[in-house]
Amino acid sequence: MSGAASAGPLAGLKVVEFAAIGPVPFAAMVLSDLGAEIVRIDRPGATTTDPRDITCRGRSARLGLDLKNADDVALARQLIAKADVLLEGFRPGVLERLGLAPADLMVDNPGLIVTRVTGWGQDGPLSPRAGHDLTYIALSGALHAIGPADHPIPPLNLVGDYGGGGMLALVGLLSALFERAQSGRGQVVDAAMTDGSSLLMAFVYGLKAMGQWQDVRETNMLDGAAHFYTTYRCRDGRFLAVGPIEPQFHATFAKIMGVEDFGPDQYDTTRWSERRDRLREIFLTRDRDDWVAAFDGTDACVAPVLAMEEVRHHPHNAARGTFAEVDGVVQPAAAPRFDRTPGAIKAAGERETEDVLSGWGVDATLVETLAGKG
Repeated sequence: MSGAASAGPLAGLKVVEFAAIGPVPFAAMVLSDLGAEIVRIDRPGATTTDPRDITCRGRSARLGLDLKNADDVALARQLIAKADVLLEGFRPGVLERLGLAPADLMVDNPGLIVTRVTGWGQDGPLSPRAGHDLTYIALSGALHAIGPADHPIPPLNLVGDYGGGGMLALVGLLSALFERAQSGRGQVVDAAMTDGSSLLMAFVYGLKAMGQWQDVRETNMLDGAAHFYTTYRCRDGRFLAVGPIEPQFHATFAKIMGVEDFGPDQYDTTRWSERRDRLREIFLTRDRDDWVAAFDGTDACVAPVLAMEEVRHHPHNAARGTFAEVDGVVQPAAAPRFDRTPGAIKAAGERETEDVLSGWGVDATLVETLAGKG
C-alpha cells in the first residue's frame, strides 16, 4: 500500500459499499479520505467512475456484480465476510431478498457492522415507500422552518441526504466499531434521514420549548428575520452574509455601517424589519468587495457570499487547503484534520483490484473468478 492509501486514522478498516446515490457514496468518500479501504460493488459494466463524480473518489477497488445472480451474490457474501463494515442504501427488505440478510452475513462475519442508510428507516408505515431528501426532511420540521415567510424552500439536499443521512451513518458505524472493540460483536446501524434531520433540529426544538422560537418562518433571529442575521445584496449584485449576534459584535458592525443609532435594543423584534430595510439601502451603495475591505480585520461577523468558482481563491481557504484539485477537478479536501494521522484524497487507479482483494485475505480462487468477470 502506498503512503497516500495508508494515510489516515482509519487505515486498515475494510468497507464494502453497495453503489447508491446521496448519503452512501458520501459516507464512503469520507471513510476513504480518512484511510479506510473501500471496495464498491456496482452493477456489471458500471465499475468505472467519472472523476468529476467527487463523492465516488478514493475507492480502492470496484466490482461489477449482478446481485440477482446467485453466483454473484455468493461472491459478494464471501467478500463481505472479510470486511469490517457493509454500507448500503437499499430500501428495507431488499438486502434480505437478495440473500444477503444481515443476520446471515454475521454468521460468516460476527464482527460485521451493517450500516443501512434509508430515508424513512428500516421500520414504520413509510419505510417501504419511495422518497428523496425533501420528502424526508418534511417530516422532521426542518423543511417547515427554512425559507421566506410565504413558503418553505429546499435547502439543497444537505439536511437530509448529507447531514441527516451520510453524517448520521458515519457516527453510527464508527460508534458501532468502538463498541465492537469491547464486545467483539457486530451490529446493524439503522441510519434514517427522517431521524437524522430531526436530530439536527434539536437546538431549534430547544429554543421553541423555551419560548424563544416561533413556528413561523422569517420571524426568528436565525431564519432571516433579524437585521443582524441575514444576507444583503450589494451594488454589483453580489451578497454579504451578516451575522453579528452578540452585542459587542453588533456594535462594531453598526459603527462601520454608520448606524450607531441602532443602539442596545438589538433584540427588539419590532425594530428588525425597518432596520433590515435601512441596511438594504446602505449595502446597495457599494460593491461587495468594497464592503469586505471595510469589514476586514474586525469582529463584525461579516463575510462575502462566495460563488463556487470563488471559494478556493479566498485567502483563508487557500491558506488551509480547504479545496484540492485532483485530475483537474476542484473539490473539498479531506476533513476533519488530524495532527498525527492526516487523511488524504486517494488517487484513482492507485492499486489493482486483485491486489486489494488479496490484501483482504480473499481466497485466491475467488479473486480469479472476479478477475474473469472483469
